[in-house]
Amino acid sequence: MPNRIIVGAQWGDEGKAKVVDYLTEDADYVIRFQGGANAGHTVEVGDQKFVFHLLPSGLMHPDKVCIIGNGVVLDPEQLLHEIEEVRVKGIDAQGRLWLSEAAQVVLPTHKILDQLKEKAAGKDAIGTTGRGIGPAYYDKVNRTGIRVGDLLEDGLREKLERTLAVHNEIITRLYNSAPVSVDTIYTEYRALGERLRPYIKDCVPLLSQALKQNKSLLFEGAQGTILDVDHGTYPFVTSSNTVAGAACTGSGVGPTAVQQVIGVVKAYTTRVGNGPFPTEISGGLGAELRRIGNEYGATTGRERRCGWFDAVVVRRAAMVNGLTHLAVTKLDVLDTFEELKLCVAYQLNGERVEHFPVSIARLEQVEPIYETMPGWKSDTTKILRYEDLPVNAKNYLQRLSELVDVPIGLLSLGPKRHETIRMGI
Repeated sequence: MPNRIIVGAQWGDEGKAKVVDYLTEDADYVIRFQGGANAGHTVEVGDQKFVFHLLPSGLMHPDKVCIIGNGVVLDPEQLLHEIEEVRVKGIDAQGRLWLSEAAQVVLPTHKILDQLKEKAAGKDAIGTTGRGIGPAYYDKVNRTGIRVGDLLEDGLREKLERTLAVHNEIITRLYNSAPVSVDTIYTEYRALGERLRPYIKDCVPLLSQALKQNKSLLFEGAQGTILDVDHGTYPFVTSSNTVAGAACTGSGVGPTAVQQVIGVVKAYTTRVGNGPFPTEISGGLGAELRRIGNEYGATTGRERRCGWFDAVVVRRAAMVNGLTHLAVTKLDVLDTFEELKLCVAYQLNGERVEHFPVSIARLEQVEPIYETMPGWKSDTTKILRYEDLPVNAKNYLQRLSELVDVPIGLLSLGPKRHETIRMGI
């Protein structure tokens, strides 16, 4: 089977976990390569529902090896909570879950700094999850971060003292809040490191050996392309690179190992948090789409903003990721709509714009140009073959694919594994 990267091709929340879970059947290894506990991946297996923030979605398959790569910023408490949560449901992670010793650690002070910064920003807040992701990545690139392997080293206290001295300076002087005890965090994180010891590994040789043995790798991204720190709606973005190229840097696997890049898209568009959203639907229709699609954040519970499918956004995702296929999710959410709209381009200062603007100032001024298509007004959730879809549903999917110039390889018609139609991947 080919080695595949799965990324979100919109603003996140596209249903990547279900796609990863489904395609894990083809894989031997599943690798989470970026982000942190700000991600929320929901998987439904039988009558059980799992919400992962750090664990790779592939853990639901008992014969697969799962890896949390060096590109992730890791909250040890959250990871141990998830490991215990699946254990009581009969899923044992030990022996097949590995954690890169080079991954960065999220400290309590990262969360405090994240929340204080958002509060101080007021109406200009980014809308982060408050999980400490941005400050952890800041320390990483500032070369002052704590790595997972450090939790097991004798020099941990010295490194914590250096890092927390900076954190406490900001917390007390800039935000006028109480400092955090180095002793408390050292004791807590030393103990967390010991609990994680059975999972910690240098994962680069492991993956290199897997490739030599012709094992199949599946790379699992978090968030979405338009939240990428370089290619998204900056500054209303996440703190990591969410695009396909980050799968290589975030795992230690070279790009020549990858054959397919699958972009997951909803049949419409959603966004959580602040920032421009050209196809957002206001009023009752947007609320109806939210209700039918159960559009609430898996991490925060926040209402997702809902809008029509934006081909300009996904065209950008196709370019920066090198998409070979689309995986379209939640088509069934549109079953009851009389008519549907597809954004084919933008209008900006009287001119037609085919490409997603880099400038957020220009993006805030665009008006979507829509094509309207008739709905199919029938239940698609029981359909198991593409040929059996209503004609209008097939027309909608075909036009969606044409607009972004990427073939559809997978179609999801519900949250369960079997509610999936495979189309050429």
